[in-house]
Amino acid sequence: MMMKKNIHLEINGEIKDLTVDVNRTLLEVLREDLNLTGTKKGCNQGECGACTVLLDGKPVSSCSLLAVKADGKSIFTVEGLAPEGQLHPIQQTFNEKGAIQCGFCTPGMILVTKQLLDSNPSPDEQEIKEAISGNICRCTGYVQIIDAIKALSDVTKK
Repeated sequence: MMMKKNIHLEINGEIKDLTVDVNRTLLEVLREDLNLTGTKKGCNQGECGACTVLLDGKPVSSCSLLAVKADGKSIFTVEGLAPEGQLHPIQQTFNEKGAIQCGFCTPGMILVTKQLLDSNPSPDEQEIKEAISGNICRCTGYVQIIDAIKALSDVTKK
């Protein structure tokens, strides 16, 4: 018999009360119960960054966090960036700079970029590289991603 627990989450500004199996990950709950499929399942070991969400404003691997551990917390997913269907400036810039190819890493990259720019609107290249270091991209070679983040940073410097 599987144990269940009631949890209370704020997801992209909306309150959600759920009953979940205690062994399910936040990734599973987001994708399967809440249909927030922008968060991707990659390595399922917390190594690739595809499942990155912001938990109380900090990037976390949702594949390695039990949903019950997120009880009472605020979660931000890539869907929260464009609730009205209009691209967020980060999404727009990634698109314009060719930082999106297959797109699998993109939600995680965008969320770590959001967290970086929220905490440091004008990061230098080393700070950008450190911020995205937990996210693996197999297509772009990172150059376009770094260029996109630099462009966003340059906007805040003006």
